Amino acid sequence: MFITDFHSHILPLVDDGSKSIEESLEMLRMLACQSVKRVVATPHFYANDETVDEFLARREEAYQKLISAMDFEAPGIVLGAEVKFYNGISRLKGLDKLLIQNSNLLLLEMPMLAWSEYTVNELISIASSGNRTIVLAHVDRYLHLQKKGLISKLSANGILMQMNSEFLLSFFSKRKALSLIKNSFVQFIGSDCHSTTNRPPNIEKGLDVISKHLGKAFVEELVNFGNEMFL
Repeated sequence: MFITDFHSHILPLVDDGSKSIEESLEMLRMLACQSVKRVVATPHFYANDETVDEFLARREEAYQKLISAMDFEAPGIVLGAEVKFYNGISRLKGLDKLLIQNSNLLLLEMPMLAWSEYTVNELISIASSGNRTIVLAHVDRYLHLQKKGLISKLSANGILMQMNSEFLLSFFSKRKALSLIKNSFVQFIGSDCHSTTNRPPNIEKGLDVISKHLGKAFVEELVNFGNEMFL
């Protein structure tokens, strides 16, 4: 099975993730041991801190340094971004440059509060314009803050969702996590790994929970759907 980790902070020294090339390499080794074949590098992008082109230049520099240091068969790295949502983001110059490489997926990090009608409408507007598909990052963090029925409304408008593997591993959240997957509200699983110790790569453990409770076929369907999103 070709497993993709859809959310990681594995590039060295670009955000609050990996603090060194050595740590990034160790994270890649951990993912390889979990049968991960591809990892999407999604460093944080904050529009109020830098331009899209400045971010892309920093990301590319970190990526080149990392691949130059590889001396083992590591998972393939696909470049993307975890883009911080703000009201008006639809007008951001170069927004589509932040799509995950070889796909039309845009990973958005939403506010940790109840979203306004304006925010929801802008999300739907972004999703319905241009050749892009919105993926909401780690939805497990903020769906409980939203109005009832919002998740169905977003899904009906083609907005996809990514869950952190950690949500499947907690006794207190596992039931909710499995329900979201079973009802097809979540399409992607990511480790959101930041280091080798605090928030480490754990994609395999999350998939094992899905397999145990929903069946191996559910895991295969989830994995295959994600892989089909790459052009």
